[in-house]
Amino acid sequence: MIPLKEIKFVLLDMDGTLLDLYFDDYFWRHLVPEKYAERHNITFGAAKEKLFKIYKLHEKTLNWTDIDFWSRELHLDIPALKEQIRHLIEVHPHVEDFLRMLKRHRKKTFLVTNAHYKTLNIKLKKTQLGRYFDSVLCSFDVGYPKESIEFWHRAQRILRFAKEKTLFIDDTEDVLRTAREYGIKYVVFKTRANSSLKPKSSDEFITINDFKEMMYESI
Repeated sequence: MIPLKEIKFVLLDMDGTLLDLYFDDYFWRHLVPEKYAERHNITFGAAKEKLFKIYKLHEKTLNWTDIDFWSRELHLDIPALKEQIRHLIEVHPHVEDFLRMLKRHRKKTFLVTNAHYKTLNIKLKKTQLGRYFDSVLCSFDVGYPKESIEFWHRAQRILRFAKEKTLFIDDTEDVLRTAREYGIKYVVFKTRANSSLKPKSSDEFITINDFKEMMYESI
């Protein structure tokens, strides 16, 4: 068990951790290739193959989640396409219970995300999760993605959390490794990012499949 009594600051990722990654996976793996195929008069399979190669080039960079960049790169209105399927945005089970618990116990709670501002606005408007956070920090605020150690240096200066009293939960092991390298004491891997897929596993990190595992009787 994570010693929540000792923790004063809680940093939480958004996509895959608090929100079901099904929305994002469906968007980038199905809807965008479908619209790209229509625009360029090619098959869905050819579009998907081409797009996945382009996606790969921008992984772990700010471009990866910059929907203005992708609108220019793919000649598609990415924000408008996200709005079309906003009904698919869902909060993972027991997330709000966990956030309410943190609020009751007066933990400083921050959302730290690589998501672009426009994506963030769409998702917070749909889910109403913003009310639970003391602050929201996007990688675009600091100029680096969470996979970069520089993100954490700058995040600490902005959010003023104490590393030895901080819990960070994310669904990406590369991000957790960087946070741990920076010195965040408690890092937890959220194994079930997409509800339609099997949970992942990790031999490296403490894991949770569902936020009910973090709902201790007393902290």
